[in-house]
Amino acid sequence: MKQPIVIAIDGTSASGKSTNAKLVAKALGFVHVDTGAMYRTLAWHCLERHMNVEDPKAVASLCRRWKTSLECVDGHVLLLVDGYDPAKEIRGEAVSAAVSHVAAIPKVREWMKKRQRECIQFGSLVMEGRDIGTNVFPETDFKFYLDAHLEERTKRRAADGLIENLAARDQRDSQRAAAPLMIALGARVINNSHLTSAQTSGLILEEVRKRLGAAR
Repeated sequence: MKQPIVIAIDGTSASGKSTNAKLVAKALGFVHVDTGAMYRTLAWHCLERHMNVEDPKAVASLCRRWKTSLECVDGHVLLLVDGYDPAKEIRGEAVSAAVSHVAAIPKVREWMKKRQRECIQFGSLVMEGRDIGTNVFPETDFKFYLDAHLEERTKRRAADGLIENLAARDQRDSQRAAAPLMIALGARVINNSHLTSAQTSGLILEEVRKRLGAAR
């Protein structure tokens, strides 16, 4: 049986990771994993429990105890909490404001890394996040890092109906002690400020297919 392939797509907030990861996964018939949604799910769960997301010990304790399961539905991996998928809830402004605090906690990142690596049970993956190529699957040969100018990313967030301080988010993500946001060794960097999603995903697919062809 062939070894599953992992395509790691890392990058800054609103750099098009989700859109492009979905397009690439669909084109290749791979399973899509949004690791940011997993952190958002924990942030949502903390807020539901009225927990202070800036209390690392409390959040880490909750992360050890919550009842979750991984499921693959229509080609997307979901992290369910007590069998429930909070897909809509995790996209709200309160969760967006809380998630970077939750994601900075080392014990949380340890827990998430273990769960994210378990996603390989579903087959070849296109996994998007901030530390996939550096921390979760550093051994993969398929690493990409997406970015865009801050003004462009802010516009994209606003188009989604969200107001978020992306500069502050970038700073927190890149300066955290545990698995900070950084460009993985060997990653192809794509600045898509002036590219469409089709053009961005096209560059990724071209590179992946070229490497897969060479491997054969």
